[in-house]
Amino acid sequence: MGNIDSNTIGQFILFMVALIFSLSVHESAHAWMSNRFGDDLARLQGRISLNPAVHVDPIGTLLFPAIAFFTHIPIIGWAKPTPVNPLKWRNKRVANFWVSAAGVISNGIIAIVAGITMRVLFEVNVVSLYIHPFYGLSAAAAGDSMIAEGAAKLLSGFFSLNVALAIFNLIPVPPLDGSKILASILPDSFAPGIEMLERFGFLLLMILVFTGVFGVLFRIVMPLVSYPFVIGLR
Repeated sequence: MGNIDSNTIGQFILFMVALIFSLSVHESAHAWMSNRFGDDLARLQGRISLNPAVHVDPIGTLLFPAIAFFTHIPIIGWAKPTPVNPLKWRNKRVANFWVSAAGVISNGIIAIVAGITMRVLFEVNVVSLYIHPFYGLSAAAAGDSMIAEGAAKLLSGFFSLNVALAIFNLIPVPPLDGSKILASILPDSFAPGIEMLERFGFLLLMILVFTGVFGVLFRIVMPLVSYPFVIGLR
C-alpha cells in the first residue's frame, strides 16, 4: 500500500469528491430521463437529486473505490442503481435507449466542462496542462498556490473519472448501460441472445477488468478525447 502521507490523503479526498458527485449526477440523470418518459418511480423515491445520500452505496461507492485508490487494484465501483418501471414508459424502445444513455451523456458533459475549465485556467496562467497516457488531460498548478494545485487535481479527477465512467458504461456487457442501449436498437430477434448474455454478464465483466482489457481501452481512448483541449498550446 506504501506510505500514506497528508498529500496522499488530500488526493484521496479530492478523488472521492469527484467520484461521488459524478456517480450522483449519473444516477440522477437516469431518474430524470425515466420520469420524462412517464415513469415516476425514481422521482418519488427522491432520486432526481444531486444529494449524495440518496445515491451512495457504502460498498460500491465508498469501500471499493477506497481500496482501489490505495492499492491500485482494478476494482469496480458503483452507486445505488436507479429504480425504473418500464411498464410506465411511453414508447418503451425509445425510452430504454435514452434512459440508459442519460448517465453516459451526463458524465460526458461533466468531462467537457472540466476540460474547458482547465483550458481556461491554462490560458490565464493558473495551471499547466499535459496528457497523461492513462488518465488523459491533466493539470498542475503553474505556481506555488495551494488553491491552484487543489483545483488542478480536482478538475483532473473530474475529467479522467467521467471519461472513464462514460467509456466503461458504454461497453455492451450487462449490467452496464451499454447493454441496454444495444438491446434498444437491436431487432427483437436478438432478445434471446441478450437474455443469455445477462446470465454471464457479471462474470464477463470481471474477466474484462482483471485481464487488463479496460486498461488497454483507456490508454487508447483517453489521449484521443483529451487532444481537443490541448490544441494550440503554447
